[in-house]
Amino acid sequence: MTPAPSAPRTTDTDTDSDTRTDTRIGTGTDTGPDPYALAAPWADELNHDVEEWDARAEFPWEKWKTIQRSGLLTVPFETRYGGRGGTLTDTMRALEGLGRTCRDAGLGFSASTQIVSVGVPLQAFGSEELKDRFLPPVVTGDLITAHAITEPGNGSDALNISTTATRDGDDYVVDGGKMFITNAPIADLFLLYVRTGKPGPFGLSVFLVERDTPGLRVGEPLGKMGLRTSPLSEVTFERLRVPATRRIGQEGAGFLILDHVMKREILFSFSLTLGEMEHRLERVLKYAKSRRQFGEPIGAFQGVAHKIADMKIAVETARKWLTDTGAKVASGQDAAIDVAATKTVVSEANKRTALDAVQIFGGQGYLTATGIERDVRNAVGGTIYSGTSEIQRNRIASLLGL
Repeated sequence: MTPAPSAPRTTDTDTDSDTRTDTRIGTGTDTGPDPYALAAPWADELNHDVEEWDARAEFPWEKWKTIQRSGLLTVPFETRYGGRGGTLTDTMRALEGLGRTCRDAGLGFSASTQIVSVGVPLQAFGSEELKDRFLPPVVTGDLITAHAITEPGNGSDALNISTTATRDGDDYVVDGGKMFITNAPIADLFLLYVRTGKPGPFGLSVFLVERDTPGLRVGEPLGKMGLRTSPLSEVTFERLRVPATRRIGQEGAGFLILDHVMKREILFSFSLTLGEMEHRLERVLKYAKSRRQFGEPIGAFQGVAHKIADMKIAVETARKWLTDTGAKVASGQDAAIDVAATKTVVSEANKRTALDAVQIFGGQGYLTATGIERDVRNAVGGTIYSGTSEIQRNRIASLLGL
């Protein structure tokens, strides 16, 4: 795709390097270069013509090349596959830094999906043959990935996935369809979550499928409210033949793999959100100190000051939930309630602070040129994808025995 023509840079690309090192997940005890800083040197390229790309709702291929050059996609993968050998916390820090640096939230969302959709489960559960063949180009971002989980009729109800895979000799034959699949219009590799047994946690299996496999059809990109540069579409399967050697893990292990992936999907994508919230707070604080009304900076008015104080509380609360939950997941502890609570807290705080930022910026915040209204549109998606806020609260209540 041809990049958008140059346009004046908007003020929402401002960065403040003096505060960057103070706004990271974790305690900074990891050795080596901090992954949080990976995106920072590429800020100008990542933020060029953000509003133009968003308005056209196109995937910014040139910026994807920047993401590749940054090394961010390599963080959680073993060095033998071209990765940095980083930890779960390292990956969270890298994505937080991307969210802090990059104003194209759709691009960041596609990058997070790239890391978690195929690479993470393939490294953890795939055969050596599949890892050797596919992980290196996934780690570099040369092969773009997507995972096909959600279905039109089942939504977040993964236990009742209806897409089936029936064994036929050395192959499985897959029939069905998936909906709302991030990266699908541009993906080279798909991880399919399908039913190979009876309904329930032991009836799911996972398969790695290339885009050009006969029987796999990718629909046209779907228009959406926010995250417009992260493409989304339907994917359908009709007599799709997949060799049994392309199965990830054992037959029936799909729910185990899904649980492994979804914990990380939430931690990674909402670390990205935390970085976006950090930037928003810094931008609002700067504006409240410089914008004057009735002879005073608007930050001197209690109504504005309290909103900003609440934004600071929201950022630090989000950080604490992500840090603590990430530590639990990394250590193998039971973190089911923590993950659901983290997703709910961070997504709702992001939406609330985006709306507060519009209010503080006033008329300027309502204009597309400042990028604040784009934050609101992007933030709404966070309370829906990876399981809605209602689903998360239901899960918490169930785990409490209600």
